[in-house]
Amino acid sequence: MKLALALLCLALALVSLAIGPVDLVAIHARDPDLARSLLLELRLPRAGLALAIGAGLGGAGAATQALLRNPLASPDVLGPSTGAALGAVLAGYFLGAGVIGMAAGGIIGALAALLLLLALAGAGAGSTRLVLAGVAVATLLGVAINLALGLAPSPFALYDLMTWLMGSLADRTLPQLLLAAPLILAGLALLVRAAPALDALALGEEVAQSLGIATASLNRRIIIAVALATGAGVAVAGSIGFIGLVVPHIVRPRVGHRPGAAILPAALAGAALLTAADIAVRLLPLDLKLGVLTALLGAPFFLWLILKGR
Repeated sequence: MKLALALLCLALALVSLAIGPVDLVAIHARDPDLARSLLLELRLPRAGLALAIGAGLGGAGAATQALLRNPLASPDVLGPSTGAALGAVLAGYFLGAGVIGMAAGGIIGALAALLLLLALAGAGAGSTRLVLAGVAVATLLGVAINLALGLAPSPFALYDLMTWLMGSLADRTLPQLLLAAPLILAGLALLVRAAPALDALALGEEVAQSLGIATASLNRRIIIAVALATGAGVAVAGSIGFIGLVVPHIVRPRVGHRPGAAILPAALAGAALLTAADIAVRLLPLDLKLGVLTALLGAPFFLWLILKGR
């Protein structure tokens, strides 16, 4: 399955590179330098960010559901994603930072939300306390974002804020890819390394502790990894929801419902799904933002999970 998903990601990446308002082949015949610039400065960052952000959301979603032992959990419940959005908003529209400054502000916001979450949960926090602390942090930061929208310096800034929060990969640059991708990959590497411990944690915290796993340390490592994998993506692309919720449910039955074993396939599936969604955004005749499309696809699936759980 991993090989098939990796090949699917490669195929979708090539399609993403080929799709655009202009024909690169025709432009290359007239002006090779212009075609190379369009490929490297516009299409490559977009395709690369779709793969990286999708992988981060998919892997982080599988890890979050395994950590909290809740199939309806998603990375958003822990707070760093909201912190990244708030940090990018403050940096871009209240401090006047450019696109790289917004991305840096988003990463700082994600780390600040992470520190606040760990401080509220306290040392040795279990999954229940982490959920409560995460909901509190996400709610507080969500209120801060609404306050920032209300204090937007102009109607144009308010429109830009709302548009950015909808989530998009349009007009992203190579420096943004180079800033976000290493952090996302670092978070995914931490999650994959913790996969065996998550399989043991699925049996319960007491059983995991009896097997020699320090559950409090594992909780902190997973939260830090999820913050890296999701916060960096939100920092450059805005809020893109439901990938982290939907993808684990697609891959988990194919790995014997082992939560740790689902992390890497979920990352590959998330990369493929987000890349496909970004391709669809460009092909649809509507001016639809990527985050809106993923929500339209994910919300019915979420409702189905709830009804199934009844």
